[in-house]
Amino acid sequence: MENKDPMFELLSSLEHIVLAREVVNLAPALQVQPVAMPEPQRLREITGMQVDEFARVMGVSISSVKSWEAKRTRPSGSAQKLMQLLHSNPTLGRQLLD
Repeated sequence: MENKDPMFELLSSLEHIVLAREVVNLAPALQVQPVAMPEPQRLREITGMQVDEFARVMGVSISSVKSWEAKRTRPSGSAQKLMQLLHSNPTLGRQLLD
C-alpha cells in the first residue's frame, strides 16, 4: 500500500472544494435570462414600420396590430416568436417586406 503525504491530500481536497464552489457559483451566471421584448407598438417604432407594414410582416390584419397596441388582445405564440426575431434583428422587418 502506498503511503501518501497528508499535506498533499489536504491541499488536494481543499482544491476540489474550492473548484466545486466556483462551478456552483458560476451556474446562475451561465443560465440564459429571457430578454424583455418591447410592446408591439414600441417594436413597430423600433423597426421603423407603419401599422400596415407591421401587419404584413406579422401576417395579421391591421386591426389585430391595433388591438395589440391598445392592449385589448395579445399576439399569438407564433406572432410573439416573430416579434422576438424582429426585436433581435430590427432590419428583418424591412427584408420581409421586400
